[in-house]
Amino acid sequence: MAEPERVIGIDLGTTNSCVAIVMNGAVHVIPDEMGAKIQASMVSFLADGSVVVGNEARHEQIVDPLNTIYSAKRLIGRHYSSREIKTASQSFPYKIVKGKNNVPLVEVRGERYGLPEISGMVLRRMKDIAERYLGGTVTKAVVTVPANFSDTQRQMTKLAGQLAGLDVIRVINEPTAAALAYGYGRGLKATIAIYDFGGGTFDITVLQIRDQVFEVVSTAGDTYLGGDDFDTRLARYMLHAFKHQHGLALEGDAFAFSRLKHVAEKVKCELSSKSRAVVNISELGVDEKGNHLDLKFQIDRDDFSERCQDIVQRTFLVCDDALSQAGMRADSVDGVVLVGGTTRMPLVRHMVTEYFGREASTDINPDEVVAIGAAIQGAALEQDHFAPGGSRRPAPLLLDVTPMSLGVQTVSGYYDVLIHRNTSIPCENSRTFTTGIEDQTSVRLQVYQGESRVAAENIKLGEVELYGLRAAPRGQVEIEVTFEIDTDGLLIVSAKDRETGVAQAAHIEVSAGYTAEEIALMLERGV
Repeated sequence: MAEPERVIGIDLGTTNSCVAIVMNGAVHVIPDEMGAKIQASMVSFLADGSVVVGNEARHEQIVDPLNTIYSAKRLIGRHYSSREIKTASQSFPYKIVKGKNNVPLVEVRGERYGLPEISGMVLRRMKDIAERYLGGTVTKAVVTVPANFSDTQRQMTKLAGQLAGLDVIRVINEPTAAALAYGYGRGLKATIAIYDFGGGTFDITVLQIRDQVFEVVSTAGDTYLGGDDFDTRLARYMLHAFKHQHGLALEGDAFAFSRLKHVAEKVKCELSSKSRAVVNISELGVDEKGNHLDLKFQIDRDDFSERCQDIVQRTFLVCDDALSQAGMRADSVDGVVLVGGTTRMPLVRHMVTEYFGREASTDINPDEVVAIGAAIQGAALEQDHFAPGGSRRPAPLLLDVTPMSLGVQTVSGYYDVLIHRNTSIPCENSRTFTTGIEDQTSVRLQVYQGESRVAAENIKLGEVELYGLRAAPRGQVEIEVTFEIDTDGLLIVSAKDRETGVAQAAHIEVSAGYTAEEIALMLERGV
């Protein structure tokens, strides 16, 4: 019997990424050639035409912020006209432009790149790290995404994997992966909350663990809330301090702000272990006489916490939603697991303890736990099951849910839900539609994801066109349309003529999606 092909697990993060694999009955978090297990999710395009990815790109962000792309995960799968893209365009130093189909592109050194290309470059870096470590080729991966990612964002993540030369055999939610890392092989019977606060996204998931069965009860999240918000808040405070010291405003200086963001991240980390941080930044600005101006700045942990409490408080509004969906109170869960580098902050840990009324579990590295869970799932999918110590165990059974409702727009502009949020996946539901005009041979449905009764207030996923219908008087052709969400959380649409039982062609045009020509160009350009 052939050995199962090794599958790597990749946590594709907003700020950092991590890769792991199961070998000889144990999970290994894979280091790069310098021994680092965490890579910056950054891509920098150098003047000589070369591209650097990962930790090497972090330095370039300071010296060349206009040509260094970060936080691509915050932008992937969104419309160019969305609030999130508008916010990023105003605060990110690199250029974001509008492409076809309302797709956001990044413009670097005269070239335009899709967000899946940027994420694909990060995934390629993780693939290369794994191949160097294993001494062989890796083609399969399990990749994680925020639980609250929309269908479009999941599709774009799978496309990123394809561009990286990876067969993404499963897309799983980050909190579910964390629960797997936490509970697999421990024989638990408990209801736990996964509090996942990363660099750019926040998720809360309530799960029931029964030995090897991991069942998600409810999930909620904010895909534009994370540790980056603390860095931005602190960087702006330092801008204010510089203006107070020298009377010079630097708000429009991308280089200065990029330096301050880099320093702010270090200050944030320093305040996790120290009560005060002191910063001296030389030559941050230049006055009208050409004199270089420095910034001398200090902040203590209490002041920093006071200025950032509202960011953490926003996570508890999301927690309230998830717990309400689960029919539970915060103090009724059996345990809380912290995931994501932002949970290292004393402010976050203190506020989480107060909210849930219990200390959270921190026995697994919050930066590595998601990749570990993805690797376990990858091993399970390839029948390479294991437990700590190397003994064989049954594969874990993951019962996840869809994070947002899925439906169509009605004639009146309202939202008709076919699949409700927190429905276990895979799942499907059908609805019957009729033709509205004489001899109509096609029907177009507007597909949305979200919770508002008004369709336009939700996320438009795209349009489904049913074509090749038999010509008949209006109302006589009844088409049964089935919406299915697969194990990756992706939408599949099928349709049939109810009278004849004949399957109908269904073409999905993804909103904010790339054309076949654009995807071909990405593949040709290579990552």
